[in-house]
Amino acid sequence: MLPLRFVRAWRTTSIALLVLVLAAALMPAVWLWPNRWDYVARFDEIDKWLHGATFAFLAIWFAGQYRARSYWRIAFGLLCFGSLIEVVQRFVSYRSADWFDLAADAAGISAGLLVALAGLGGWSLQVENRFAGPAGGPGRD
Repeated sequence: MLPLRFVRAWRTTSIALLVLVLAAALMPAVWLWPNRWDYVARFDEIDKWLHGATFAFLAIWFAGQYRARSYWRIAFGLLCFGSLIEVVQRFVSYRSADWFDLAADAAGISAGLLVALAGLGGWSLQVENRFAGPAGGPGRD
């Protein structure tokens, strides 16, 4: 992990994000579209894009807190998380597991980590420095 001052806050927020993603993945998609046929048409069109974008965001989020040499761990952890989502969806009657979703997750993770390698990695340290002042200052978590 990077030398962050607010480690507990970053970890708590990270866990909250993962719980939110898991909850959204288990939420009945029909809640978004009450008309079943409207739901089928719209959700099938954007499902893989949602997976890719979500996992790209998560990859960039975690890349902001870890050094580049740990990116393989981020990729592995997020792939395990994506697999967990698909396994849990198999046991929920109103959702279905689709291994192409896991492929979309992997594509999103790859894209997110490439963006991090291109210069966005370590962004959380920059946020702390900008809003909390120099590393020796108050607010160490």
